[in-house]
Amino acid sequence: MNEFEIRPLTTAAELRTIWPVAQQLRPHLDEDRFVEQALRQTQGAFRATGLYDGGAARAYAGWRVHENLVYGLHMYVDDLVTDQTVRSRGYGKALLDWLKDEARRQGCAKLQLDSGTHRKDAHAFYLREGLRIEAFHFGIAL
Repeated sequence: MNEFEIRPLTTAAELRTIWPVAQQLRPHLDEDRFVEQALRQTQGAFRATGLYDGGAARAYAGWRVHENLVYGLHMYVDDLVTDQTVRSRGYGKALLDWLKDEARRQGCAKLQLDSGTHRKDAHAFYLREGLRIEAFHFGIAL
């Protein structure tokens, strides 16, 4: 089993190291906006985590722990992406396993995430990893 380095991303410089991966999930952002917004969000509950292999950024997760009446205390994963050039090498699984463990460490009852309807490969991965489709997410632009 490979041992990857999974670490928090708390500074602008650290977030810039993960940008080539994060942009694959969030192409509507540019690097500066990603860094600025992630840093602003970390003033609240948001956390950014990167997975590195041999120093190379391979996967990224943005997540938060919060509580609501539906799920109680839970981890919500805003962003989860593996570099498209190195998928199916265990990076996504390693980071998702880390997220599950971190959610347990924080006393969470559940891990939740939304995934765009067009991300069929991601859906297959989540189902393979034991996540289940539990709800529909609705939204409207204002």
